[in-house]
Order: sequence, then C-alpha cells, then structure tokens
Amino acid sequence: MDKIKIGIVVTSDRAFNGIYEDISGAAIQEVLKEYILNECEYIYRLIEDDQKVIEKNFIELCDIQRCDLIVSTGGTGPASRDVTPEATENVCEKMMPGFGELMRQTSLKYVPTAILSRQSAGIRKNSLIVNLPGKPKSIRECLEAVFPAIPYCIDLIGGGYIEANEDNIKIFRPKS
Repeated sequence: MDKIKIGIVVTSDRAFNGIYEDISGAAIQEVLKEYILNECEYIYRLIEDDQKVIEKNFIELCDIQRCDLIVSTGGTGPASRDVTPEATENVCEKMMPGFGELMRQTSLKYVPTAILSRQSAGIRKNSLIVNLPGKPKSIRECLEAVFPAIPYCIDLIGGGYIEANEDNIKIFRPKS
C-alpha cells in the first residue's frame, strides 16, 4: 500500500496569534484517519489569513513535500481577510468547481448561511487541494460529501493510491 502524504493547512489569524486553540486541523485528521487505510504522513501548518503566506504553503506542500492531498480549513467566507480560495486559484493549474458546489449543497441542509461559503478545490501538479469550512462539524459533513471522489481524482493526477476504509466511507472508482 502506498504511503499517502497529506497536508493540513489551517488559516486563522486568531488561532495563529494564540487567541484560541485550533481544533479544525485535528478534526480534518480525525476524519481522514477514519476514511483512509493507508499509512499517512500528515504535515500540519497553522498560518495567518494572508494570501501570499497561504500560496507559499500550498506551493511548498505540493512541489517540495509532494503531498497527494492538501486539505485546508478557514478563510472561505466573505470577510476581507478570507482569501483561501483566491490563494488556491492562484497556485492551481486546474480548478475543480464540483467540490465547492457539492460542499455548499451539503452545508445548506444544515445552515442557510452556507451560501456565504466559498469552498473550492484545485489541482497543482500531482496534488489535490481542497478548501473546507472552519467548523469541525462542517468539516466532517463536507468531507463525507466529497471524499468518495477524492481517491479517484488523485489517481487521475498521478498521486498515491488511496485505499478507503469501506466500513466508514464508500469511494468510487470506475471498473477497469
């Protein structure tokens, strides 16, 4: 089984400055551990809401660390400091709008303000970057919605082969 490298990027001025503890990064890792059978190496970054800093971290995780998957949380709202989707678009060769569409559709089942969220996803080289909302409950809901397509997407871009724990999540790969 391939060892999978996963970047976790938390963009939050308040957590970065120690005003509160980051719990979103741990929530991402908890869900992914339930879904992925492979041995995973997690590379965690807690950074400020600054577009250049976000871009630099995404580029490093894709190009130098060669992560198969980068999952970010935070910075997807309408506030002026929420620039994660812009950073994602700037560093990616291809945007994958279906991820954001499905995450918003899923979140709308729970809160009407989901239309304010700007989750997105894109591809840089052999890495898939997925921008999630910031709350642990929303992270779980959105990952549950989009994860079934993530392993096959990573297959198509030349990343590691992710084996899913079918007891916890059903993924889709077309029959050969």
